Amino acid sequence: MKIGVMLPVGDNEGPDGGVPSWAEVRAIAQAVETNGLDSVWLADHFLYRPGGGDERTYGMHEAWTLLTAVAAVTDRIELGTMVLCGSFRDPGLTAKMAATLDLVSSGRLILGVGAGWHDPEYEAFGLPTDHRVGRFAEWLEILARLLRKENVTFDGKYHQVRDAELVPAPVREIPILVAARRPRMLELTAQWADAWNTAWFGVVDERVKERLGELKAATDASDRPDGAVARTVGIAVRDPEQPAIDEPSPGAVEGTVEELAAALRDYRGLGVDHLIVAVEPVTPRSVERLAEAARLVG
Repeated sequence: MKIGVMLPVGDNEGPDGGVPSWAEVRAIAQAVETNGLDSVWLADHFLYRPGGGDERTYGMHEAWTLLTAVAAVTDRIELGTMVLCGSFRDPGLTAKMAATLDLVSSGRLILGVGAGWHDPEYEAFGLPTDHRVGRFAEWLEILARLLRKENVTFDGKYHQVRDAELVPAPVREIPILVAARRPRMLELTAQWADAWNTAWFGVVDERVKERLGELKAATDASDRPDGAVARTVGIAVRDPEQPAIDEPSPGAVEGTVEELAAALRDYRGLGVDHLIVAVEPVTPRSVERLAEAARLVG
């Protein structure tokens, strides 16, 4: 089982409680690589407004630009988006971006994508909030077919392309990950994705097992072979020996390094292929502690 770390990208994730600097993002990415973990991931948002109205606006860095910078200062770890919002970028542009970043990173990209969900950022930037899954279904098909080196003509309700192709072609088949829970999104995952994500959890519970069962049902219905869609799960892990963050995740894994290792071992026992960890606080020490637990798991 691979283990990765969410990189800091927005308010409350910097050491001073604000938006992290580039130096702080870089330090976490390099700590992940130095400590032998497998991947880093970035969330994709314009902004976050928890109440949707005039409450505080939480700032965010742009995910793809940061991920490209991380590619340049690391050598080994995989680079993922958790997840890139299909509403924010044209499918052809996204495919071109992915092919280029995968080239720059020597084949380390995992292209995580999703339909989006946070209405306030859509409304702030003039994006349509209707038929999000329908729009995403068309977007995902165009993206996947382009990345698989097809020449694509597509005349949909929301997206149209004519004789489109990626030139130069991607060096390899870039894995596409879809974050999905509801039946239609799981169906799209089974049809087009190489990996799937569900989040956010603490220790293994019935909810995790239920989500894994839903994915299996979707892939079985699509006749995909067993294991064709990798299973990734997002969890929150809190270090009780460091100062608590302002807004801790409910149900985050706590306790000693040995107890954290036991939690990781339980996820491996469920057949999870890649565990994506949001550490609290987001510090190099939290990464080191996660790596210590991973080594105990083996």
